[in-house]
Amino acid sequence: MAFEFSYHETGSLGFPGVGMAAEGSRSARRPVCVISEEAPEDIAAREALLDAAFGPARFLKTCERLREGRMPARGLALVCKDEDRLVATMRMWAIFAGPGRPALLLGPLAVARDYRSLGLGAAMIEAGLSRAAVRNHRAVLLVGDAPYYARFGFETRFTDGLTMPGPVERERFLGLELTKGGLTGASGRVSAAGLTVRAAAPAMMIGELARAA
Repeated sequence: MAFEFSYHETGSLGFPGVGMAAEGSRSARRPVCVISEEAPEDIAAREALLDAAFGPARFLKTCERLREGRMPARGLALVCKDEDRLVATMRMWAIFAGPGRPALLLGPLAVARDYRSLGLGAAMIEAGLSRAAVRNHRAVLLVGDAPYYARFGFETRFTDGLTMPGPVERERFLGLELTKGGLTGASGRVSAAGLTVRAAAPAMMIGELARAA
């Protein structure tokens, strides 16, 4: 998925009708921002972007208890690059929305400061949800700003019977059904699922060796 940006005569960077301060010269360059799956070489840039967006407090969030020591859901760790620069990241994680009910956790989502207000965050979410649906995931949970995420169909009613493994503001604890009934009757504690980092390490090492060969 690609989004084309352009430097306008006003010296702004963005979609038609959406302006923001541009960095660099007012050249005719038309950078293309491409959303794709995260690669191992993206790790350092991804972490730097998350640090800039959230700071060290990001590791204290309740959602982090569901992510720590785990790998993202397969095919659902996305980045957006403008040429070689990583300008956005979004990951989704396998969880259980109560006992025996597989779901996904969305987050963290971050966009570089000079690429905000262009709709890139929304594009990342839509790309992730589309890929999740294709992979037959049935539901997604997140903790975030309800008015922002309502446009994608996230609602508090889907999480009424669920609790997180730590404190969250109930009005920010949201759910989305990718298939009808995906969260019907969901209750109990949300817990981590999916592949652990330790279990994934041998396969990752094999992949690195294969790429180096």
